[in-house]
Amino acid sequence: MAHKITLIPGDGIGPEVSRATVRILEATGLKFEWETFAAGAEAFEKYHEYIPKELSESIERTRVGLKGPVTTPVGGGFASINVTLRKQFELYANFRPIRNLPHIPTRYPQVDLIIVRENTESLYSGIEHEVVPGVVESIKIITEKASTRIAKFAFEYARKNQRKKIHAIHKANIMKLSDGLFLRCCRDVAKGFPEITYAEHIVDNTCMQLVMNPYQYDVLVMENLYGDIISDLCAAFIGGLGLVPSANIGDHCSIFEAVHGSAPDIAGKNIANPTALIRCSLLMLRHLGEFEAATKIRNALEKVYRDRDKLTKDVGGKAGTSEFADSVIGAMETGVAQPAS
Repeated sequence: MAHKITLIPGDGIGPEVSRATVRILEATGLKFEWETFAAGAEAFEKYHEYIPKELSESIERTRVGLKGPVTTPVGGGFASINVTLRKQFELYANFRPIRNLPHIPTRYPQVDLIIVRENTESLYSGIEHEVVPGVVESIKIITEKASTRIAKFAFEYARKNQRKKIHAIHKANIMKLSDGLFLRCCRDVAKGFPEITYAEHIVDNTCMQLVMNPYQYDVLVMENLYGDIISDLCAAFIGGLGLVPSANIGDHCSIFEAVHGSAPDIAGKNIANPTALIRCSLLMLRHLGEFEAATKIRNALEKVYRDRDKLTKDVGGKAGTSEFADSVIGAMETGVAQPAS
């Protein structure tokens, strides 16, 4: 039976990294039915909608989306497609694993962190208005429902995957009501998971502690804006946003997306690194229950990074996007003996 997937290639380098990822997924031998749609400025030119109705209907039908980067205008223009989709489909949990790839020189080897970010509220929701000319108000909303839901997601993931420690990240020393509510919800949920060590760190101290010693953390759970900042900070531990995957999980559907930019300056040159979207596809395969295929791609990807001959320029190689994908597919066909995880 084929997996029906909504594919949003994105713009800039999005179509290139999406093509590479689709080729690798299909090389596993699994069957896919791709429903492909544009979003953002490209979609508006065709349909006069930034998120076409057909795209929304496809996600509702397939319940799984794979998404490349879509350009978000800064300081004006249309709202973030990422944020809009998360709200529209109640994708309340942003899940971002931070794990090193072989032979990518970083200050911290063997980092293994899980960032769990509440995805639907807080300042990141962009609820703001001009009070009077020259005065703008941005509203931060924290609810018991959303805070409890994301805490449960984090603790249930930790229990299922034998994670031992969760830190709730906050600024409740200043925002005593909003962040205080978030912490109370986390504490209440933690009581039901006695085998998991629970701790709390203030967000600014967390950033310092992460830079000093990321190994002290295991799973971090936090509200939306803090998660946006800390997840990017942690991406630097393994080489940057071009290497990290991201998943947006809801009760009824999920979208797996590359979180790096659309890089229009290198679009169409066949030099973009598709690693982030490939790793997103691994999360998608595990979500679909296709663990063997996910492990097969992961092992092949890591083999290409260990051998280094066919890496893209951004990570020290000379290969193009399509050649990199060819190498991953070749490594899959050769077979790599690595344990599943």
